[in-house]
Amino acid sequence: MTVPLVGDLPPSCYYIPSFINSAEEEQLIRDVRRVPESRWTILTHRRLLSLPSTLTGPARDTLLDAPMPSYLEFIVVRLQETGYFKDSTHQRPNHVLVNEYKPGEGIMPHEDGPAYAPITATVSLGSHTVLEIYKKNEMGEREARPAWRILQEPRSLLVTRGDMYAQTLHGISEIVVDETVTPDQIANWELVEEKDAYRSGNAERRTRISLTLRDVTKVAKLGGAMKFMSKQV
Repeated sequence: MTVPLVGDLPPSCYYIPSFINSAEEEQLIRDVRRVPESRWTILTHRRLLSLPSTLTGPARDTLLDAPMPSYLEFIVVRLQETGYFKDSTHQRPNHVLVNEYKPGEGIMPHEDGPAYAPITATVSLGSHTVLEIYKKNEMGEREARPAWRILQEPRSLLVTRGDMYAQTLHGISEIVVDETVTPDQIANWELVEEKDAYRSGNAERRTRISLTLRDVTKVAKLGGAMKFMSKQV
């Protein structure tokens, strides 16, 4: 069952609180923490992990055929059961980007790009965040100010697809405390589960791990990919 966001967001954006439970969240955090440091990519404002591998090929748009880590399989199955991926290329996510945000860290407004089927599913672990959604102007450039703000609670799922995926940009401000977390400023307020936690209107961030699951359109068998890579040497 799909639950649309309230307000005037495009009707292809969905928010589900408590998509996973507390025990599942804690176990996922432990599993992610076990990944060797060498697998992570360290950026200026966050670190990230691409599973089961990074994208390859000249356009960085091809995934090597490999299974998801076993500890993520229950999320993949659960997403299949929701039906959100029923129209995607492989009808299930085959790639996950793990981002770790410490308080004060964020990401510039961006699009997810053409390597993926037009659907993104993000599970939040450890902390909330406020996602800022930007419209595009007539020139195809993002507007200066966000049109909507979405509160992503710990253990929640946020799905964007269709027009929401293709026609907007999204980012996270590099701040320690989210302000004006209020009914008139949060697009999905009616669907927020723990409203009392944001009663003051301010919400201090903790370290957050996001699991962004997508369906990479191009998938290469390992043998074929090795032949391709050898030709590039």
